[in-house]
Amino acid sequence: MPGLVGVVCRAVSTMAESYLAGSASMAFVTVPNMDVAKKLAHGIVKQRLAACVNILPGITSVYEWEDKVEEDPELLLMIKTQSSKVDELSAYVRSNHPYDCAEVISSKIDNGNPPYLKWIADTVQKIPVEEKKDS
Repeated sequence: MPGLVGVVCRAVSTMAESYLAGSASMAFVTVPNMDVAKKLAHGIVKQRLAACVNILPGITSVYEWEDKVEEDPELLLMIKTQSSKVDELSAYVRSNHPYDCAEVISSKIDNGNPPYLKWIADTVQKIPVEEKKDS
């Protein structure tokens, strides 16, 4: 049995080594309501700017804007994408977001479940959904 455990550990280790740390990123975008959240999320995924967008409701944002401290209910989009797509994702959000100054921040993913990280890469690299329909 110890031999089998060693083989499994080596296989898992090899899979983990195939991921290049930082090649995937998480991006975060705040939005004012569910309609905006769903519209942005669907557009982002259809354009293959991300593999997945989680919509997290029920956050409260406290921030300074135009020399005043503001407090607003918002939702948070947690977006999983390839790091190479973050600039394009940011441009898409700016073009389709109702805020004058939309939040788009990202953090590179150092490690994670190798099959999930592979799925992100594979999904983002596909032809956008709308282009497939026209072909």
